[in-house]
Amino acid sequence: MSHDTLQRPVRTGPAPGTDPTPRRRKHWSGRANPLAGLGSVLWLAVVVVPVYAMISASLTHQSEALGHNALKPPSHPTLDNYETVLHNGFGHLLWNTVLAAAAVVAIVLVLCVPLSYVAVRTRSIWSGAAFRLFLLGVAIPAQAVVVPLYLMIAKLDLYDSLLAIILPTAAFAMPVSVLILTGTLRDISEDLYEAMALDGASPARMLFQLVVPLAKGGISTVVVYAALQAWNGLLFPLIFTQSDGPRVLTLGLFNYVSEFGVNIPALLASVVLSGVPIFVVYLVARRALVGGLMGVGGK
Repeated sequence: MSHDTLQRPVRTGPAPGTDPTPRRRKHWSGRANPLAGLGSVLWLAVVVVPVYAMISASLTHQSEALGHNALKPPSHPTLDNYETVLHNGFGHLLWNTVLAAAAVVAIVLVLCVPLSYVAVRTRSIWSGAAFRLFLLGVAIPAQAVVVPLYLMIAKLDLYDSLLAIILPTAAFAMPVSVLILTGTLRDISEDLYEAMALDGASPARMLFQLVVPLAKGGISTVVVYAALQAWNGLLFPLIFTQSDGPRVLTLGLFNYVSEFGVNIPALLASVVLSGVPIFVVYLVARRALVGGLMGVGGK
């Protein structure tokens, strides 16, 4: 080989006949959908307009409440209604509601996560029957069994207590929670289970070290769902409590209703304040919530 061949420069440019400038990737390949955009705007209006009207009415005076245009900003906004709510036992109602929601979430997670794990991993007749029994609860409305529940609560001496709200609420939140979690757990690859089994992992270790970390989306969905069931529940607090001790936010709205009239601005101010905490929870967990709901169907 000659010295000139060794010194020949190596070609680093593009091959002959090729475009030296790279083509830009198309970020949008679909066509516009005006109908979907119009539907989104209409849905946004359906959601935003009532919230705006509620906040606007909560800033008006009681004397102007009935004649106030809901879509018009208040001419003389005031925070007196919020002050009335905060000085009318709102802290006690909020604390009871937080305790009830936290207890319902804890019960649902402690029971539903292992149950869903057994339903997905076990192929026995009993596990399938238990899973179908829980799904049957989706079709049973709480109003249909409120009388037997009342008798059970009275027999257990739990009437007029927070447990009378927590236990039925958790029970009726479990069927949908099991459905969500089983759909999420079915998306976990079988190879991961086999790898941990080869390492000698027990079922309990698989549950806590494999299933729980990989099912965060479904668990977050269940947390938000169960918390909403407890936060917005009215039937069980109304039927199973009567004193001010275990009263929650939904029953606290009756503080502004009397035989002589309704304090509409204070009532709406209470609704606004009671919705802020659960709205914050939704904002924090919204991505996991959507991801968990997308996995409900399973594979």
